[in-house]
Amino acid sequence: MEIMNKPTAPTPRTQVKRVAEYASYDAALLHAIVDSAYVCHIAFGDANGSHCIPTACWRLGGHLYIHGSNGSRMLKRLQEQECCVTITHVDGLVLARSAFNHSMNYRSAMIYGRFEAVDEAHKRVAMEAFMEHIVPGRQAEIRAGNDKEYAATTVMRIALAEAACKTRTGPPNDDAEDMDIPVWTGVLPLVTTHGAPVVEQGCTLPTPAYVAAWDA
Repeated sequence: MEIMNKPTAPTPRTQVKRVAEYASYDAALLHAIVDSAYVCHIAFGDANGSHCIPTACWRLGGHLYIHGSNGSRMLKRLQEQECCVTITHVDGLVLARSAFNHSMNYRSAMIYGRFEAVDEAHKRVAMEAFMEHIVPGRQAEIRAGNDKEYAATTVMRIALAEAACKTRTGPPNDDAEDMDIPVWTGVLPLVTTHGAPVVEQGCTLPTPAYVAAWDA
């Protein structure tokens, strides 16, 4: 059974100090930021230095999950040391009256801890949840992973217990002395959209409902 890990009070690693009013330690917000992501960035170190690697991610309960080949350098290191996972969604460019008051609207999360490998029984549940995260309804129609594929794959998770979110919304915050500068101000929204599905050449099967709804 999946254990719900709720962010605790800020720790020395998660305490937001710069523009602290943008910070949140709310589990619902953290989960929403993770659930909106397909990719996270994981920072770790090894004998060759520091690395920050993008990788696919998804959430089950109170954990963020990743997967990869058994031989992955990153997955091996993550079981040996603490790391930091980040996710960022940029929602808009904020144009102010002065250069240094320009900003961005965004939703971000930082997660600290150590990854653990999941056992063989939970590995299949987790990977099926990954497929449903990518495209809900797809798992039921495709060939499931076989024993050889699962044996070559490591699935890992990190608890969402030590984490912080930081978000910004709204218009620019100009200084009082700049308010008379005659320049356009406001927000240029950035939105992720779903494009029209592109069928593979030679595929003559009817379009499933979840594909038809992709760009609806």
